[in-house]
Amino acid sequence: MSLSRRSYELMVLGRDVPWLLKDWVDRSPDRVFLNWAPHDAPGRKWSYAEFDRDVRKAATGLLSLGVNQSDRVFIHLDNCPELLISYFACAAIGAIAVLGNTRSSQAELEYFVALASPKALVISDRFGELFLKLSKDNIIVFVSETAEANPAASEERQGCTSFDYLVDHAPFSNDRPRDPLLNLRVQFTSGTTARAKAVLSTHANALFAAQQTAYAYNLQPDDLCQVFVPLFHNNGLSTLVMSTLWVGGSILLQPKFSASNFWGPAVDYGATWTSLPGAFFLNALAKREAPDHKFRFWFSGVIPEMAEKYGIQMRGHWGMSEMIALPIVGDPFHEDGRLNIGRPAPATEVSIRRPDGSECGIGEAGDLFVRGVPGITIFKEYLNDPEATAASFDKEGWFETGDRVELGQDGAIYFSSRAKDIIRVGGENVAAADIEAVLLASGWLLECAVVARPDGVYDEVPIAFVVPDDDAPDDLADALIDYCSGRISDFKAPREIISLRELPRSTLNKVSKVELRRLITASS
Repeated sequence: MSLSRRSYELMVLGRDVPWLLKDWVDRSPDRVFLNWAPHDAPGRKWSYAEFDRDVRKAATGLLSLGVNQSDRVFIHLDNCPELLISYFACAAIGAIAVLGNTRSSQAELEYFVALASPKALVISDRFGELFLKLSKDNIIVFVSETAEANPAASEERQGCTSFDYLVDHAPFSNDRPRDPLLNLRVQFTSGTTARAKAVLSTHANALFAAQQTAYAYNLQPDDLCQVFVPLFHNNGLSTLVMSTLWVGGSILLQPKFSASNFWGPAVDYGATWTSLPGAFFLNALAKREAPDHKFRFWFSGVIPEMAEKYGIQMRGHWGMSEMIALPIVGDPFHEDGRLNIGRPAPATEVSIRRPDGSECGIGEAGDLFVRGVPGITIFKEYLNDPEATAASFDKEGWFETGDRVELGQDGAIYFSSRAKDIIRVGGENVAAADIEAVLLASGWLLECAVVARPDGVYDEVPIAFVVPDDDAPDDLADALIDYCSGRISDFKAPREIISLRELPRSTLNKVSKVELRRLITASS
């Protein structure tokens, strides 16, 4: 039986994200919180006290630019200290951090910025030209990726400023009342329909997720988490960074994953855990010998042979943007079968259902539903989209995840398939509908359908089957790939275009993607 909403409110009462940071600043000011290890430049360290100082300086800087509580700040950066400082600065003043995916296309960014309506933007200098076109009326703060002159100083950027300006202020004295239900951040889904949704969550969501992961995996203050997965994804920010902060641990932050630059920093800094989501990461490391290390476990699925190879416990889990926390987690003390994703986490309700709505039994696969308290244990709502929010929940408050899982014979949960046709490309979730919409917009096709092809490097890649229109160009495949460029993120672009006279159909006259996948298998 689920707890009352009030019980969940009591879990976070009197606490918010600035409280959590300050608690560790007071208790362990000199402990290293953030290690920044770029691939081609000197690293840097921030103690808890130093990181908090820079956060509070940036908070004052944002206030000086006119950003106030409940205003939105669009942060469009790859992994870097400035992203974390900006995020925590927003939390300090009660602003909402909107985290953009730096691999998004121009069309996607136009949509994201219009939906978020930010008061200010903190962006990488390399996106300057694009954002100056998108956000002429916004305050723009540029983060330079080099040690060169102020990137906001050029003539066309008059009225903009640099990140150095933000942290060139007296530290903010946080006298804002603690409000765990205050809106904290927006992160965009990978798009299970034609467009991504903006997931709005609160300080309470962040605290609940941090506490849940820390407890589930027995994290300790002397743990160091290696973070290279994108911070604009929930996995990087909630599962890794916030759970580390919950226990007063340390972070090793890298710009992105690199097989050649994985083990060196891991050993040098003494990493004890990380997330390697999907075969892309494990395959990239498989050909490299592991040196002596301090890793206790990896989030990467339970793969006994890999665990034996590296001497590291491999743990499964399941989550998605809307969950914020991890509703399904592995057990750090009792391991279930190969490739399991774990069992329901404490304070989480999970249901695995047949099409008629009844509960699945042992050995059955079904649709995964999760129920929680909006704004505390699951996301609050989709930003500016009440219809989509309402449609995501059934009348009893269960959220339909769109994934199918199997209840194993051992009682653990195993991932089965993606009911909403998501393709997993090197750690990125890609909706087939996203790609199909762009291909159809070319005007050269009567129909198209995109499916996944297994890939030894990226786990899966998208393949497009198309029915050409009479006016389609002779070099249709090349023309479509060129058309996708700039209209869709590079990782979403189809790797191959296959023309057919007609698409295979099921008995209900729907396109049979099962048959299309069989065509791929037969030709490989």
